Amino acid sequence: MRNTTRIFKALSDPNRLRILMMLREKSLCVCEMVDVLNLANSTVSKHLSVLRNVNLILDEKQGRWVNYRLANSDESPDIGFVLNQLEHQLKDSSQITQDKEKLTTVDRFVLCAPAVVSVHHAG
Repeated sequence: MRNTTRIFKALSDPNRLRILMMLREKSLCVCEMVDVLNLANSTVSKHLSVLRNVNLILDEKQGRWVNYRLANSDESPDIGFVLNQLEHQLKDSSQITQDKEKLTTVDRFVLCAPAVVSVHHAG
């Protein structure tokens, strides 16, 4: 029962539900989720930590990125039930539809590019 309670607590935030639904589409890095959710990096990271702690998502380092993905049924016995319920409950959500559309335009190579610092010399 403790694990079920932890999962329901993790699902009690709309942004975490949005993250799970985005990860149904594809693996994402934090900067991509920040862009879609329009939240601070630290806020998205906290939501990811909550979802990771209940084994609904996993992170994988690939080059300079940490990609987040949904756990599969071998990694999380509860993931199938959770995703089926979310899909059913959120199928008509305009927010989920907007997020899905926004995902088609996010480009990690642009979003996550290091800022270019220009140095001006007084002359």
